[in-house]
Amino acid sequence: MSQSSPAPERRGEDEVVDLCRDLIRIDTSNFGGNDSRGERAAAEYVASMLAEAGVEPQIIESERGRASVVARVEGEDSSRPGLLIHGHTDVVPANAEDWTHHPFSGEIADGCVWGRGAVDMKDMDAMTLAVMRDRLRSGRRPPRDVVLAFLADEEAGGIYGARYLVDNHPHLFEGVTEAIGEVGGFSFTVNEDLRLYLIETAQKGMHWMRLTVDGTAGHGSMTNDDNAITELCEAVGRLGRHRFPVRVTKTVRSFLDELSDALGTELDPEDMDETLAKLGGIAKIIGATLQNTAAPTQLGAGYKVNVIPGQATAHVDGRFLPGHEEEFLADLDRLLGPRVRREDVHADKALETSFDGALVDAMQSSLRAEDPVARAVPYMLSGGTDAKSFDDLGIRCFGFAPLKLPPELDFAGMFHGVDERVPVEGLKFGVRVLDRFLDQC
Repeated sequence: MSQSSPAPERRGEDEVVDLCRDLIRIDTSNFGGNDSRGERAAAEYVASMLAEAGVEPQIIESERGRASVVARVEGEDSSRPGLLIHGHTDVVPANAEDWTHHPFSGEIADGCVWGRGAVDMKDMDAMTLAVMRDRLRSGRRPPRDVVLAFLADEEAGGIYGARYLVDNHPHLFEGVTEAIGEVGGFSFTVNEDLRLYLIETAQKGMHWMRLTVDGTAGHGSMTNDDNAITELCEAVGRLGRHRFPVRVTKTVRSFLDELSDALGTELDPEDMDETLAKLGGIAKIIGATLQNTAAPTQLGAGYKVNVIPGQATAHVDGRFLPGHEEEFLADLDRLLGPRVRREDVHADKALETSFDGALVDAMQSSLRAEDPVARAVPYMLSGGTDAKSFDDLGIRCFGFAPLKLPPELDFAGMFHGVDERVPVEGLKFGVRVLDRFLDQC
């Protein structure tokens, strides 16, 4: 594979696009379980970029090929608590036939870098590398120690990445009290005088689960009142059509208050259809943070058309709001009924922190310095990130991967979607903001 290694004399803003393209060209598709590819190659690339700038990175494998990179950049005052900047190098798979430009080409078209991982999250990986390389080459140490972590396996729950490091190498994060990572700091244009930048301060918990129904196997030509497929499909249908009650958490309340002020209108959480219609590309993310959700994603049963199987299975992506896990599980069991066995294939907690402190102030001021009409606001992520693992070390985690986006871009649709892409100018903006942020944090 040919990669265009950025020239060492270039500034971070100049080389971030090449870094992003190089990372996208490394196919790091994560198929779940221990089925991944390219993570070792990505780790070696990241490590080489850091080493070239004078950092001594560690490549750590949880299993063969499941590689993460960790490096500590010494700050001006190492007695201060450290900051973690984390990103993942794996991506969800992509079918090239569905894409306008090949998902692993890193093509530049229409002012964007295209490819799987462009926003989830090789953009932030590239911005972090670009900023740190520039600072190290120019001798600009951060005010405090910064730990960099480029992680495997986030797309399948982080078992082979962040979770492995937290459980087996916690010393690498010694002294770290705060962290920034993905899916935060992106813009939503209200009007020409106001852009909201959504900072992730909370995220839903998860229950990825397998549903199983046992029935009576038999010949497909005969009547069977104990058909496992029928029973399971009815339960999955009830679950998929159910709308869980609205529950307004602290973070969502803060976001709605900020949005109400920006729009000049009072927002009713119980009647959000009209409001969500005004949110464009972020409506999908915000709408999912008003309630628990359970999305059926897979079905499996049978091996022959004339055989009624004795068992049927389904998989469901369940997400619960902070403080509402017990209610969520009780609702699931009520909807599914006594015939359906429910078991977790991966579960993790919800997170929520407050929107205050010096780190938040640094986010706001660094954004305003590059965009005078910026206003940072807290929001909840409907999905999950590696922050769930780092929270176990007592690290306060935020989503802050700054991007100034065109108003017409369907940002939420980029995540795990077809034709994922990130604006070139957005990447350069992010480098400038992160550089300012590090000076102030």
